[in-house]
Amino acid sequence: MISLLSIIALGFFLGMRHATDADHVIAVTTILSRERSIWKSAAVGAFWGLGHTLTIFAVGAAIIIFDLVIPPRVGLSMELSVGLMLIFLGVLNVVSFRRTVPVEAAATGGVHSHHHSHGDVVHSHAHSHGTDGHVHSHAHNPVAWFDRVLGKTRVYRPIRPLLIGIVHGLAGSAAVALLVLTTIRDSRWAVAYLLVFGVGTIAGMMLITMSIASTFKVVKTGPRFTQRLAMASGLVSLGFGLFIAYHICFIDGLLSTHPMWTPH
Repeated sequence: MISLLSIIALGFFLGMRHATDADHVIAVTTILSRERSIWKSAAVGAFWGLGHTLTIFAVGAAIIIFDLVIPPRVGLSMELSVGLMLIFLGVLNVVSFRRTVPVEAAATGGVHSHHHSHGDVVHSHAHSHGTDGHVHSHAHNPVAWFDRVLGKTRVYRPIRPLLIGIVHGLAGSAAVALLVLTTIRDSRWAVAYLLVFGVGTIAGMMLITMSIASTFKVVKTGPRFTQRLAMASGLVSLGFGLFIAYHICFIDGLLSTHPMWTPH
């Protein structure tokens, strides 16, 4: 009984700690920069954790039960997918910011901007009260486009963090499974550990996303702050993704004839 409780406690708290990894927090922040509700932010964390758990359990269980060996090139490619995803999320946020920068009042036309949102994207419209009429220029960025086209469907909001979690699980599944094998010899308990680890990851990410959203509530952030946060999170995500991709491709040798991979 003591060993069982130890396995459950260890798996749960290690899962919570796993949620705090830098790449996980950065990826989720790119979504939270456009989210204002604490409970919706908690849902983002929950679906991210669910996607992460699905991959960890599927790949990890296969390694434990069938004693699979992942080739170095495959393992590096799985980790590279996280870097590419961070780059993609970063580019989306940076492009979104650049196309929603408030238009400053022009000396001749009296042009200014109004902030409002489509879905969960806050952006601005150029607006003039001059003789040329009332002109609006919609922000045609990828995130806003997805929100306008798919935002009305119920599955759209949970799909984004779910897919991000699934991709992140690719990078950590082998390391978690190998760690379990070194401490738990019984494959049934090892698979159970993976499930508890996943539950801990979900709980940890929910706490992180709720904490971030609570901070936004206390600070009383406005649309301009939201835009700048999206820009900052996008740049961090882009930079970290590029660093991961460079390290995997050139330092670990994914593009070479002799790649070196150590699950971590």
